[in-house]
Amino acid sequence: MKNFEFIVLLFGVLFCAVSCSTQNEQRPNIIYIMSDDHTSQAFGIYGSRLAKLNPTPTLDKIAGEGMIFDNAFCNNAICTPSRASIITGQYPQTNGVLDLDGEIAPERQYLPAEMKKLGYQTAMVGKWHLKQEPAAFDYYSVLPGQGDYYNPTFRTRGSKQWPENTIKMTGHSSDCITDVTLDWLKNKRDKSKPFFLMHHYKAPHDMFEFADRYKDYLEDTYIPEPASMYYNGENGSIATRGENDELIHDIGSSIGHRNTIRNMGMHMDIDPNLPDPEYKHLAYQEYLKRYLRCVKGVDDNLERLFAYLKAEGLMENTIIIYTGDQGFYLGEHDYIDKRWMYEESMRMPFFVRYPKMIEAGQRTDAIINNTDFAPTIIELAGGKVPDYMQGHSFKTILETGEEPANWQKSTYYRYWMHMAHRHANPAHFGIRTKNYKLIFFYGKYWKDTRVESNIEGWGNRYGFETPVAWEFYDLKKDPQEMKNEYNNTAYKPIIAELKKQLKTKRAELNEEDADFPHIQEVIDAHWDD
Repeated sequence: MKNFEFIVLLFGVLFCAVSCSTQNEQRPNIIYIMSDDHTSQAFGIYGSRLAKLNPTPTLDKIAGEGMIFDNAFCNNAICTPSRASIITGQYPQTNGVLDLDGEIAPERQYLPAEMKKLGYQTAMVGKWHLKQEPAAFDYYSVLPGQGDYYNPTFRTRGSKQWPENTIKMTGHSSDCITDVTLDWLKNKRDKSKPFFLMHHYKAPHDMFEFADRYKDYLEDTYIPEPASMYYNGENGSIATRGENDELIHDIGSSIGHRNTIRNMGMHMDIDPNLPDPEYKHLAYQEYLKRYLRCVKGVDDNLERLFAYLKAEGLMENTIIIYTGDQGFYLGEHDYIDKRWMYEESMRMPFFVRYPKMIEAGQRTDAIINNTDFAPTIIELAGGKVPDYMQGHSFKTILETGEEPANWQKSTYYRYWMHMAHRHANPAHFGIRTKNYKLIFFYGKYWKDTRVESNIEGWGNRYGFETPVAWEFYDLKKDPQEMKNEYNNTAYKPIIAELKKQLKTKRAELNEEDADFPHIQEVIDAHWDD
């Protein structure tokens, strides 16, 4: 009898082990890849003026084997808030990260925590930028802050308290980050479990330090230039240009001489005595070559990563997601950096490859944003989206290629860091649909302060307050956003409807300004302007 009971027990244990192992093998691995400031203009698949340069052949191939999203957006085009929304599935006022000073504590690192509940082994490699220890991950090796392009230091888990456990590597950061990920995949992961890996590059963030092997890449190539770099039409308003354009030299860092505080020519070692347009042309050409050399380094390193996955038989059962942490300006409107709600800054590249679910060669214009990433990843792993997440899963879009009838028709955006970091962008919020964009510039920092800038000759002019204005763009008619149509009476009914939707969305998303009465005062005074 005892022998019989033992055999039954043994059989049960073996059956459970086989069943659990089979279940884990069937569940997909998920790799979320994100490059810092890799904008949609710098791909072949998005058909920009740079597509013919073929800067991303590896990524273009992966994208073509899955689904490309043409309307993926961030809710705040700056590193820390965007990453906070991705890791929490929440908007800034809910997760508490409004600007670059924000941080996410381990207990609020919701995405890896939810994935661990589902039986996934989790890892975070590369740029983290959320200050506190990424302790919710089983494994991490992350750059301190922005990190270094060359010979980077990584913070790891160890015997000492965070952030004292570090390793120093030799080489370019894109190479080193890929080396760390490959080492984890080969030697450190538990191969009995599915894995969720966040693989984040520092490149191509400024100041665009590329690996030496790319110094001749594009050297003798003319980089196509955006027309709006030289002629900005009727883009903007008094909030971005000032009365009679009196603020164009102060607001929005530039390529050429327009911005007297920060322009790309200063960083590209262009002779400051040269006048525009020659100065602007030379600055742009050098800027784009350095930027695209960093992009090339990312693309080549991902070829290494994908080659390993193929060699190990992991490629077909691994969901590959690629994106940037926001968009980035490559000279459009004579801007550099990001922060704006305009397209080049707000739009994120985003595509997903998973042959078992997603038919190759698909595109969608369904609107998604970075709060939707975590819910989607959780559902792809077989889980249920937790109620505390504000984003929505678009798993059904990946499965069917169709946008559900009840899918979101718009997305919300807000930039909080008023006139910060010499880029000097006014604070604003707004709503974007597939056809239209409405932006409200309220001209104040989220903290109730009037501390003046410490930049000589700048802060003394207007401190931290700028003019208030609305902007409206018809994106079907004017995809480059060259004409602010807010005062065009033909659009009055559309603008009124968008204001109604914007007000509703701010309430639904916990993005109103009850805690910031100095801002709410401006909103109330100018809502009906």
